[in-house]
Amino acid sequence: MPIRRLPPETVNRIAAGEVVERPASAVKELVENALDAGATRLEIQAEGGGLTRILVADNGQGLSAAELPLAIERHATSKLSPDAAGDYDLLHISTLGFRGEALPSIGSVARLSIASRARGEADAHAIFVEGGAVGAVSPSAFPDPHGARVEVRDLFYATPARLKFMKSERAEAMAIAEEIKRQAMAHEAVSFVLDLDGRRTIRLPPEEKGSDGRLARLSAIMGREFSDNALALDHEREGVRLTGFAGLPTYNRGNAAHQYLFVNGRPVRDRLLQGALRAAYADFLARDRHPLAALYVELDTAYVDVNVHPAKAEVRFRDPGLVRGLIIGGLRHALASAGHRASTTVASAALGGFRPGGYSPPPSAAGYSAWQQGGWPHEGSSLALAAAVQSIPGLTEVSARAEPNWDNGLGTDPPSLASVFDPVDFPLGAARAQVHETYIVAQTRDGVVIVDQHAAHERLVYERMKHEMDEGGVARQALLLPEIVELDPVEAYRVVSKADELAALGLMLEAFGPGAVLVRETPALLGETNVQGLVRDIADDLAENGQALALKERLEDVCSTMACHGSVRAGRRLTAPEMNALLRQMEATPHSGQCNHGRPTYVELKLADIERLFGRR
Repeated sequence: MPIRRLPPETVNRIAAGEVVERPASAVKELVENALDAGATRLEIQAEGGGLTRILVADNGQGLSAAELPLAIERHATSKLSPDAAGDYDLLHISTLGFRGEALPSIGSVARLSIASRARGEADAHAIFVEGGAVGAVSPSAFPDPHGARVEVRDLFYATPARLKFMKSERAEAMAIAEEIKRQAMAHEAVSFVLDLDGRRTIRLPPEEKGSDGRLARLSAIMGREFSDNALALDHEREGVRLTGFAGLPTYNRGNAAHQYLFVNGRPVRDRLLQGALRAAYADFLARDRHPLAALYVELDTAYVDVNVHPAKAEVRFRDPGLVRGLIIGGLRHALASAGHRASTTVASAALGGFRPGGYSPPPSAAGYSAWQQGGWPHEGSSLALAAAVQSIPGLTEVSARAEPNWDNGLGTDPPSLASVFDPVDFPLGAARAQVHETYIVAQTRDGVVIVDQHAAHERLVYERMKHEMDEGGVARQALLLPEIVELDPVEAYRVVSKADELAALGLMLEAFGPGAVLVRETPALLGETNVQGLVRDIADDLAENGQALALKERLEDVCSTMACHGSVRAGRRLTAPEMNALLRQMEATPHSGQCNHGRPTYVELKLADIERLFGRR
């Protein structure tokens, strides 16, 4: 077949297939144009999932009558300018858009109208594009002093085959809402309003620029509980800065939909984020649970390539290892700084489990069992009351840490009662009782703490084992016969290139030809292990995440199992000093707020919440 030059209309429709994949893609391009124009207020409307109508109105600098025809020409943009030699630099792109393809691509497959008034001009003008046919510029009404109103009708009407690949109107509308949320997270100082089919769906007022305003914007989008359970991040390494917020391990979800990455103010989707989050939270969450996070990476534009795909949703870092290491290190530092803290949602769920029941006996120190046996002692019977109190193990005990031994042979008098530190002032309070020989009940200054003794001690033992493993290295065991693992040549190269890191984890291997590795030693902690499966899992992790997470996770699983067997079991009766010692150790150990699988180790109920539960407030 002879080579033919395609007409401009066909070229634009081909380009539209890359830039405008669905209505949400069109909304993304129009919103980014408005943000690049300096808009501080955006109003978005969509009908029929965006296929019937899309409107994006902004208060940016606007377009003049002379600029309107250029705006709908391919590869015409105001965001790139030549240098003194007349060259255009694509390595230092600081704007969201730069390709000059969005408006002509949309105009080639839909009915597009642009009305605008440039800043400082008295008159407004409009231009219409219908299926690639461009109309003349004409005067237009415009409600604002400056800005633009871009309206898209009948999206993909000029390419009806594309309509067959669209999802339901509801699904497309949800995709538009998700795109607006991502843009709003990246630009907290800009107000966003979204109407879907005439119904106000999103209304986000402008927030103060900076960390506090960003957290307020994230909480408005991800839920009010996010601000109470988010850990702040602010780290910098070799010119790359990481800021943002990540949720506590006990504040998690069943999918990764609430994980966001922004690079220089641009929302992007990158496997690097998922791999980094998985590595950072590997100790705290089961594999089917996912943390909430919004991470913002800022670096010199010369070290990140945004010209990877026409949709500009992907980026390529010059040094991805640096960015990955910064994210993992920053997240681990934040998680360590959280100490024994658990999410507030744990207490909310616990309070939600209480329901008003039937008859409730009046309060008494003797408890429900005495009521069952025929009533309590008379209120005036102090001896009976004292006996009832003394019969509850641990109720009169003092914290193991707060109780000094004054029998020192020096004749020193004990201090006055007022000078003794009250154990209820500890973060996890003073142990008062053990319930069902599994749960420790402690009193704090302003509430009650319930601790799962087995889960808490399991985390303490696990953290100690990890520390010992880090201090002394991982013991290795030599294989009687070295094992050969056959891999794809590319996979084998990836694994061998990480041989030093794997050796630090106890796995000794080397290249064995172009498509295989030879394993000589394995970590002793793993015992008899499936070497073939282990190496292949490592190869898969390196291909997906760039890190050998499989080996680390297997070692951590072994440590977790050993910690489980070496911890205080449910059903064991603890003395008051033992219970208090466990509470103090939890306070001093990072990550003790959740067990090795992400479940909470304790629940804290504030006194005010308990009083509301009983109608006292």
